[in-house]
Order: sequence, then structure tokens, then C-alpha cells
Amino acid sequence: MVNIDGEIPNIIFLLSAIGFWILAYIHNKKHGKTIETYFLSILAILFSLSYFGLIFMT
Repeated sequence: MVNIDGEIPNIIFLLSAIGFWILAYIHNKKHGKTIETYFLSILAILFSLSYFGLIFMT
């Protein structure tokens, strides 16, 4: 078992961002532009920026 020591791996942010992008796309196709679609898109952007921030800052 890997010891993380309180550090969140970068891959978690990447996988979360990809998941939010896919969910936002599916939700947009089914229901159009709703508040949930905007929320999922904002989360996807936030997690993508967090991933790239962790990559470039470390």
C-alpha cells in the first residue's frame, strides 16, 4: 500500500475533471442548457485548472 502522507495525487483532479466534462456533455445533450449544466461545466473548469496548477507549481 502506498503512503500518501496527506498529499492528494494529481491524477485525482484529472480524473474528476474528465468525469465532470463527460457529465456536462451528456446533461447538455439530454436537457439543454440548464443551471445543472453550467454547474457541471464550472466544476470541470475548476478541476482542470487545479490539475494544471498542481502540475506547473510543483
